[in-house]
Formats: sequence, structure tokens, C-alpha cells
Amino acid sequence: MAWIKPLPKETTPELAEDFAIFEKILGFVPNSLLTMQRRPAIVQGFGVLTKAVMDPNGAVEPGFKRLLAHFASTASGCRYCQAHSLVAAELSGIDDAKLNDVWSYKTSELYTEGERAALDYALAAGSVPNTVDDELMERMQKHWSDEQIVEICAAICLYGFLNRWNDSMATELEGGPLDKARTVLDKEWDAGKHS
Repeated sequence: MAWIKPLPKETTPELAEDFAIFEKILGFVPNSLLTMQRRPAIVQGFGVLTKAVMDPNGAVEPGFKRLLAHFASTASGCRYCQAHSLVAAELSGIDDAKLNDVWSYKTSELYTEGERAALDYALAAGSVPNTVDDELMERMQKHWSDEQIVEICAAICLYGFLNRWNDSMATELEGGPLDKARTVLDKEWDAGKHS
């Protein structure tokens, strides 16, 4: 149960455009933002950052950035963001086969060596303490440009904020992301404190 209840999206009409960003990404306004709207400037700032990081014209494919978010959220233990990032990955173009093989990424033919390095990087960067090291950065630099690495790190860090927010607020997980997590991860997957 959420420690601070989300407010209806109509509570703050001036956030309509900001909420629309997330409706496009997820198909709905997440409870995290509906709680955050108590301080509208935070929602607005987060919207600006999200648009910059998840820019579809960036150097890294948007759906893959959502997979990076999933791995970083898994490393941090945020079940709310684990589920949300799967929905966003699918809506951003990751096909079902690749999504369903996400945790077989080290051996799956659906993932490239570059993607494997980046997903390992997301796990290391999302961990506390951070475990990114020289060897991992060398692997990253074999497959990704500096510009791409900056964008990859930004996607991971964007979700770092969300991981802290949602775990600290025990944000209640919506039905769609819960269903997606149970389809992709495990039919018995549990939202933990986000129930």
C-alpha cells in the first residue's frame, strides 16, 4: 500500500502536457507522477529530463534504453520500475521474443555482444555500491561510442531517481505493468511493497 496516495491527474490541470509525455510512453499516467504532482515543478522537471534522455532521435534505440532501465531497476530492487520498464520497452518497439528472452541475454541469439555489455553495465551502474570497473568500460567502449555511453548512463540514472522515489514511497503498481511482469518474468512475480 502506498505511503502517500496518488492524486487524480485532474488535480493539477497545468500538468496536462507533462502527463501526456508519460501517457505516450506507458499508455497511462503512472502513480509515481500522480503522487509527485503535490510539487508540480518536480513533475515538470522530470518530464524535461525524460524527454531529453529518452529522445527517439538519440544515439541509442529507445526500446533498448527501457531494457537498460529494467536491468538498473532490478539491480536496485525497485519492483515498481522493473514492471514499468518492461511495458515501456514493449511500447518503444522491443518485440515479444526479445522481451521474453531478456534474462537469457547472455546466451540468447536475440542480443548482440554490444547489448550484453550495456545490460551488464546497467546492472553494475544500478547496484549499490556501484560496480562499474575498467574491464566493463573497456567492453562498453568496444561496442558503443562515447555519445552512446553517455545516453546509456543517462537512461540508467533517470531510473535511479525513479527507483529511489518509488521504493521510498511504496508506490502502488498499476495492473498493466503487473500483468507484463508476470508474463515476462514469472507468473508468480510479486510486486512486494508496491502491492
